[in-house]
Amino acid sequence: MYSAVLAIALAGRLTMVNAQAPGAPVPIPGVTGQLGDATVVDDNEAGVTYTAFLPNRTTSDLRGFVAGTSNANGTGVNFAISVSGFPDPSLGPFMYHIHDQPVPSNGNCTATLAHLDPYIRGEQPPCDPTHPETCQSGDLSGKHGNVTGDPFNTAYLDLYLSTHEGPASFFGNRSIVFHTSNATRLTCANFTLTSGDSTGSNGTSPGGNGTVNGSTPPAPFEGRATTAFVSVGAIVAGFAALLL
Repeated sequence: MYSAVLAIALAGRLTMVNAQAPGAPVPIPGVTGQLGDATVVDDNEAGVTYTAFLPNRTTSDLRGFVAGTSNANGTGVNFAISVSGFPDPSLGPFMYHIHDQPVPSNGNCTATLAHLDPYIRGEQPPCDPTHPETCQSGDLSGKHGNVTGDPFNTAYLDLYLSTHEGPASFFGNRSIVFHTSNATRLTCANFTLTSGDSTGSNGTSPGGNGTVNGSTPPAPFEGRATTAFVSVGAIVAGFAALLL
């Protein structure tokens, strides 16, 4: 049943426009993390899926899911997103990110802390989607586009996240949070393993969070951005062809 739902989301209209609110800060090329740029994850175990199902909340009409499945060749994670029920468009553009901590049992989205940021980049200036390796690992909408419609259905390959327990780029024990343009948190949900085995043999990736696992919440940390000159990286060839 899950695979059928996932297929419907992947068949939806792919919306990749990264809308900016009037007067919003703009990306500044050359900003990278204190630990450098994110590295491509190329050793994910095939067939591993983590899914965050948005909860039924009286304070939000948002419903749907965010699913991340390891790419068949082990490089990166294919995300499928299907969400509806966004509030008034004047509160947008709406953004969404993987946050460093899971949602606690009381459902408090603030407790998820900041975006997943193992290379300690910080949130400002905003992510430059033409150089996704310089963005926070968890800044999905910064790298791949803000929400552009309701319902919102999109799919894409992210090269910098892991479905394998251990590396700091692992997102399986973290959460997804949806925001308004002023960063108000609308809803949140934890990722859970819905397919495959995330404990297979795998190398490690550098990052500020250290080692984490699927049963224990990751240790929180705080970082700040540093600025450095970086060369213009080529956009991954055939990116659109890799979308499911």
